[in-house]
Amino acid sequence: MKLRDKVALVTGGNYGIGRGIAKRFASEGAYIVIAARNQGRSNKVVREIESNGGRAISLKTDVTDEAQIISTLNSTIEKFDRLDIVVNNAGVGSQHCGIKHDDPPSKRWEIFRRVNLDSTYLISAHSLPLLAKNQGSSIINISSTATFHGNWGLYGVSKVGVDGMTKSFAAEAAPYGIRVNAISPGWIETSSEETAAASGNATGEWGMPPSLLNRMGSPEEIASTAAFLASSESSFITGQTLVVDGGLTIMDYPSIASLEEVGHRVFSSSRNLKGN
Repeated sequence: MKLRDKVALVTGGNYGIGRGIAKRFASEGAYIVIAARNQGRSNKVVREIESNGGRAISLKTDVTDEAQIISTLNSTIEKFDRLDIVVNNAGVGSQHCGIKHDDPPSKRWEIFRRVNLDSTYLISAHSLPLLAKNQGSSIINISSTATFHGNWGLYGVSKVGVDGMTKSFAAEAAPYGIRVNAISPGWIETSSEETAAASGNATGEWGMPPSLLNRMGSPEEIASTAAFLASSESSFITGQTLVVDGGLTIMDYPSIASLEEVGHRVFSSSRNLKGN
C-alpha cells in the first residue's frame, strides 16, 4: 500500500473527483478526513470506505471560512495525531456557481475567488506547520484545463491562480520536506447530469470529442494520479501541474476535418491500418 497509515485531508471529498480520491487513498492504507459542507453526502462516502475495510471521518466544513478550516485541522489532529496529505479539491465551476444576471463584477469574482483560490491558500497555509512534522508530506491542488482556454472566464482565472500558488507553496514548503503539486483534469464524468451540462446536449453526446481518446475521464483516473503524487513514488516531483486530460489540450479540434486528407499523420498512414 502506497499510503499506509498516512492521514489525508480531502476537501470536497464527498462527490466526484474528491470522492474518487478519498476512496483510492483509503484503499492505499490512508486514514481519510472528508471536509465538506454536505454532511449527509460525506457520511455516505465514509460508510463506503469503511465497508471496504478503510477508516474515515467526515467534518462539516465551509472551506471559505478560516475559523472552520482551523477547527477542521484541529479536529484532525485530535483524532489521528498527525496530518500527512492535503488535497485541495473543493471548488465551484461555471455551471453551478450561483452567479445571478445582475450580480456586479466584484460579486462574480468573489464567488470564484473565495472557493477556488482563497480556500486553497488558507488550507495550505494553516496545514503547513502540521505537515512539516512528518517526513514525506504532500499537498495536492486540483486545477483545471480551463487554464489553457480564455472562454472559461473567471473560473479559468481562479484556476490559473491555483497553478501559481502551487509553485509558490512548493518553494516555501521545500525546506520542510513538503512537496506541493497540482492536477489539471480535462473532462471528467461524475454524473449523467454533469455530462449533459458539460456537453451542452441533453443526451450527453458531444459535438466534438471530449478528449483525444474519444471519451471523458473518470474520477478514478484522477485519483490514480493523486495517489502517485501523494506517495514516495513521486518523491522528486514538486511545483508541477500534471495535465490529465486524455490529450484534450494537444489537439486543434476544429481543424481535424480539414487535416484528414492532407497527410498529417507522419508516423503512419491510417489507410494502412484500416484493414487491421
